[in-house]
Amino acid sequence: MSGVARPHRSTIFLEQANVVAHEAYEGEQFVLRLRAPKCAAAATPGSFVHLNCGPGLPMRRPLSIMRASSAEGWIEVLYKVVGHGLAELALRRPGEMLSCLGPIGRGFTAHAERPRTLMIGGGVGIPPLVFLAETLALEHRGGWKPLVLMGSELPFPFRTGTSTISVSGIPPGATACMPSLEDCGVPNRLASLAGYFGCHAGHVTDLARIWLASLAPAHLAKVELFACGPEAMLRAVAALGSSLGLPCQVSLEENMACAVGGCAGCTVLVQTPDGPAMKRICVDGPVFDAATVFTE
Repeated sequence: MSGVARPHRSTIFLEQANVVAHEAYEGEQFVLRLRAPKCAAAATPGSFVHLNCGPGLPMRRPLSIMRASSAEGWIEVLYKVVGHGLAELALRRPGEMLSCLGPIGRGFTAHAERPRTLMIGGGVGIPPLVFLAETLALEHRGGWKPLVLMGSELPFPFRTGTSTISVSGIPPGATACMPSLEDCGVPNRLASLAGYFGCHAGHVTDLARIWLASLAPAHLAKVELFACGPEAMLRAVAALGSSLGLPCQVSLEENMACAVGGCAGCTVLVQTPDGPAMKRICVDGPVFDAATVFTE
């Protein structure tokens, strides 16, 4: 065996995380806050944790990090109950301890030459984009102009509000937003086919297309796309970016056993300069250049 250390192994921590808060939302969706100081200090937008969901459950679950405070030592994750493991996680209460492995994975990389960062999230794919948006908002001298668009056919897993930040190119009826993002100065809008008040009546990718079509060529050339959500949505975002010649990064999801690259059970076919290659979503991703993953 090679004695060369894997670069990611020195940045993943195993710690006993204390449940600080656990809030339930409609549609069996939950926001879980954990005190995990080592993970919080190293977390980046797009990284995730591999979390033990409860007593007697040997298999962990991968969950994207939605927020992290290195100063206060906590992370937040958003999840929807799907399967026995996450049903057990939903039972956890403040004060309980969970084994937390993280942060794991290569996250998003925003490029200063394209400061108009358009972030598109669908359902439980929303968390890493919230993390990215809030991180960019804190970089006051970065010149970033983020816009977050989120779509869901379930009630949104946060309390919605009416936006007070005007966004040119957004249809006037689309006024619903995530207030906590607005508090950070990040404009955002919601889309849904479920008829929720203030939401754009359509797919979130349709709302993105409308906004992009409103931009002058000089402004469009400053746009970079970031997306996380269902595969159909990611394919639509990748196609939209390709049609406009815009760089696009997507965060992929897959069932994971080890989540640290050992089992190679979460591989995806990626086009590389050396030809097609199977890459592990857990440590080679979960974020990839959309053009290398969605080639059709």
